[in-house]
Amino acid sequence: MDNFILFDDPSYRGSLLPFTFTRPVGEIRVGILRLREKWEKHLDAKAGYHTQAYLQEKFPGLAGANLYINGGLCPDHGLLTALHALGQGQSLVKENVLLATKWESEESFSTDLIKEQTEPIEYEGEITLIHRNWHIFQYNSLEIRRDFALITANRISAGVNDEHTKVYNPDMIFVEEGAKIRAAVLNAENGPIYIGKNAEIQEGALIRGPFSLGEESTVNMGAKIRGDTTVGPHSKVGGEVSNSVIFGYSNKGHDGFMGNSVIGEWCNFGADSNISNLKNNYAAVKIWDYTKGGFAPTGLQFCGLMMGDHSKCGINTMFNTGTVVGVGANVFGAGFPRNFIPSFAWGGASSLSTFQIRKFAETAEMVMTRRGIPYDETEQNILKKVFEMTKAYRIWDKEV
Repeated sequence: MDNFILFDDPSYRGSLLPFTFTRPVGEIRVGILRLREKWEKHLDAKAGYHTQAYLQEKFPGLAGANLYINGGLCPDHGLLTALHALGQGQSLVKENVLLATKWESEESFSTDLIKEQTEPIEYEGEITLIHRNWHIFQYNSLEIRRDFALITANRISAGVNDEHTKVYNPDMIFVEEGAKIRAAVLNAENGPIYIGKNAEIQEGALIRGPFSLGEESTVNMGAKIRGDTTVGPHSKVGGEVSNSVIFGYSNKGHDGFMGNSVIGEWCNFGADSNISNLKNNYAAVKIWDYTKGGFAPTGLQFCGLMMGDHSKCGINTMFNTGTVVGVGANVFGAGFPRNFIPSFAWGGASSLSTFQIRKFAETAEMVMTRRGIPYDETEQNILKKVFEMTKAYRIWDKEV
């Protein structure tokens, strides 16, 4: 198939904040792969983006592409069949949600215009659409299974070459070249386990599938990883983790609990930080909704932390159930901080100040340079824009 465009649907992009402050919807990781990577593998084609103007330099469009796909949509066989049957001037819809369309001009593209000027084809199948931030962990089990089948089809695993590692259901464990596993327990009876290239699982780690460990990432000694968890590339994880997604380039290397949470890139957790994912009264969780400017129900009993890119927390930090932390925040101190911490906040339960963009940049540059990735002008412009966009949430006067 020809190259294609993933578009951010304005009807729900705001509900995926803080993660979409710094990326298009299609760059969200759920399962093993980013949404974009899933589509590129299925369609054997290259993707471009139709996204916010300030993100477009880093995530450009693609000249000549005339197939547009909703960036939050997860591919499956039924959708692929429907896309191949889609004609010029037609759009695929599901209960008034635009799923895909054939459209010639990116300059004139808008979801409202497409709905007005194309022939709608109602899609009868079920869809998996990531349109709330908690959907990322909620659908992670399903997407690990789908991605595992996609990535490993007709391939041979490098295998677990360690006599001290105990393996259950080895046919559902795939190990890429260069991965190192020592004296661990891998249980794939409830779902597949994928170990990326040059990843490491250290001694005493206990892992249950479905689970994905990205390239160059590490599971530290004695970690307890429950199912439905993804650790993206170039990350470290330790302690106890359950049904959570770490996008990549982030570290939760120490003891402490993380459950039903989504963590962006370039985040770091201090030793013995803990996240509550269940209220004491077992009530459904409400979390901050950027589109409403207040807290909104999730309908979930289990929901932990949503943390945007470049945010960090100090040693022994405690996050309450359903906490949202924006981009570039630094959280520390005793007690539970508030359930919504704005982007570029500095502090904790006792008080918050503004993390000046200049000082933030110093940290970001050091962190990214350690991984061989420059904090270049494009990246700086995105973070400066996010700083400006989120100013209204920082209602205090102090700066640090």
